[in-house]
Amino acid sequence: LRMIMMTTIFYPGCLRQRRRNRVTTKLSFFAFCSSIILFAVSVKSFQTIRKHNVHKTATPIIPTPPAIASRSRALRSLPPALETLVNDTLNSDRKIVVVTGGVLSGIGKGVTASSIGVLFRAMNYRVTALKIDPYLNVDAGTMSPFEHGEVFVLDDGGETDLDLGNYERFLSVSLTKDSNLSTGKIYQSVIERERIGEYLGKTVQVVPHISDAIQEWVLKVAETPVSRFSKQKVENKDVDHQEEDEELPPEVCIVELGGTLGDIESMPFVEALRQLQENLGYKNICFVHVSLVPELGSPPEQKTKPTQHSVKQMMQMGLRPDFLCCRGSSPLDPSTVSKLSLFTSVPRGAIVSLFDVSNIYRVPLMMMEQNLHTMLLQRLRMGPFATKGVDYTTVEDPTPLEESEVISDWIKLADSVDEPESECVIAVVGKYVDQGDAYLSVVKALTHAAIATKQRLRLQWIEASSLNPEEDEVRDTETKKESWDLLKNSDGVVVPGGFGIRGLEGKISAIEYCRKNNVPFLGICLGMQAAVIEYCRNVLGIEKAHSAEFIDELVHDVEDAVIFMPEGDRERMGGTMRLGARETILKEDSRARKLYGKEKVMERHRHRYEVNPALVSKLEEAGLRFVGRNTDSSGERMEVCELNDSNHPYFLAAQFHPEFTSRPELPNPLFLGLLQSCKEIISRKEDTPLVA
Repeated sequence: LRMIMMTTIFYPGCLRQRRRNRVTTKLSFFAFCSSIILFAVSVKSFQTIRKHNVHKTATPIIPTPPAIASRSRALRSLPPALETLVNDTLNSDRKIVVVTGGVLSGIGKGVTASSIGVLFRAMNYRVTALKIDPYLNVDAGTMSPFEHGEVFVLDDGGETDLDLGNYERFLSVSLTKDSNLSTGKIYQSVIERERIGEYLGKTVQVVPHISDAIQEWVLKVAETPVSRFSKQKVENKDVDHQEEDEELPPEVCIVELGGTLGDIESMPFVEALRQLQENLGYKNICFVHVSLVPELGSPPEQKTKPTQHSVKQMMQMGLRPDFLCCRGSSPLDPSTVSKLSLFTSVPRGAIVSLFDVSNIYRVPLMMMEQNLHTMLLQRLRMGPFATKGVDYTTVEDPTPLEESEVISDWIKLADSVDEPESECVIAVVGKYVDQGDAYLSVVKALTHAAIATKQRLRLQWIEASSLNPEEDEVRDTETKKESWDLLKNSDGVVVPGGFGIRGLEGKISAIEYCRKNNVPFLGICLGMQAAVIEYCRNVLGIEKAHSAEFIDELVHDVEDAVIFMPEGDRERMGGTMRLGARETILKEDSRARKLYGKEKVMERHRHRYEVNPALVSKLEEAGLRFVGRNTDSSGERMEVCELNDSNHPYFLAAQFHPEFTSRPELPNPLFLGLLQSCKEIISRKEDTPLVA
């Protein structure tokens, strides 16, 4: 329009002067015509746009919220299996809590994850757990105890990381082998899919194939029901130890990412968790980061720089912590909390101080005091916070956990550890005593029994080789004397399992001492086999009695007190033992039957060798009773042996591993019997008057 006006004004003047300047006249005419054409096109375009807008107004489109829109875009690109799992998780309103660790390994992620599970248990949520281990091993079954600590065995035979023991003890559940995910497992799974052509000729890559497989694994574990150990059911002599709601899917899944953030081997898992948050949405998954706040200098000053760098690295990898759990020797100062909040963008209320306490059973109570349970509900939009936003500064506790039965029992448990009535010294005679975690479940089971009997537990670790004077490995006479002194000054003795011949003769010597001197004794797995060998040698007079695991040239059914099980595999090592929960039938008049209070029990196994059935009748005639047996398709197995009450205060050994089923609120009966026997003997000694 502006061009038309200009040309209309100037064109007549150009016509009057056309003889003077013909070029100007032609240009002016051309501009006038162009303006008219441009105006016509503009009018037509305006009419088209107006018509389109009227059509859109007639059928309005409701805008999609950003979170839903982004999740919809993500779901369209997911494989069908993963998309189904994501939709099921969203529809069932299932929540995921991821626990990561920074600065250094062994910082306490396992106890933190387990304690968070206790808080959800106290709020009546069904909880399950998953441990992610970035190592390439398929499972922990072939790893040395010196390298990785103990191998924790599950009901279904899974050989897993020891952290799953913490989960089962704190959450009071029975997990499955899928609850432990390693790099080896996930790569094996993806490669098997590729071999059968599931990827349809595509190039299999870490992203998206490995990351998708990790997400599928996490979501499958999160929806798999887990059986729960119930104190009431056990008291009612129910064999299964399971509650009525065991078939219901979990409502919360605690995922622990092993190792330290930034490790090369954990990168695929970090990326998978980042994608999982995109797929599930902000309200359905949260991240708890465990870090270290050391104290340096004199006077001590809390340093936040390690945690700052740890969170920075976490954010560089696409994850943002919702909660910071700061480990340290003392509670965080207010100034330290303010500084951490400033540099990590984590709200002050979401920074939890996990300082050193008298026992680990106080960790959930410490979290509860800092209101972590309510903040988790608020962050994940659970319970009363389903429709509310996040404001940790004005959080009120709608669920007073002090009234919860779980927390009430937990407070009693923690107080019992700190307020014992007496002390009990237990000697653990093993071959892995230099590694503190090699017998972790044994220590926990002894602790549970000590709590129940109100005793302070003091452990004496004895290297089995040091008790055998014939072993070439031990040449230090002073060390031998110290080891024997520790054994003789102990109130009871535990000989746990193990592999290899080293230390076997020392274990046999310790068992002989316990049998002859009426010292309470409990043998586990190889400890039971060593007890049978000792009895064959020193009672039956079979001097060369031994185990076929270590000596090949043994007289058949005479000297081979322990034999190889026919279903075992001598070539492949991983997952080829007799693993998992098996039924044991106890004789009615036995000590074991009295301790368990029922005829049939389910306990977990991990062994390739067993007591030779051909020698059982001779051993029983000599006084060693096999009161627990297993009858399955492979034949009769000796599970529990003991001496009569009249011959010994407590001499009992089991082929299975009773330590794996012990719980803080429900100690395993065999460990409980050992500690009770020790307490009775100590009490009698104290009551006996001194003779002048």
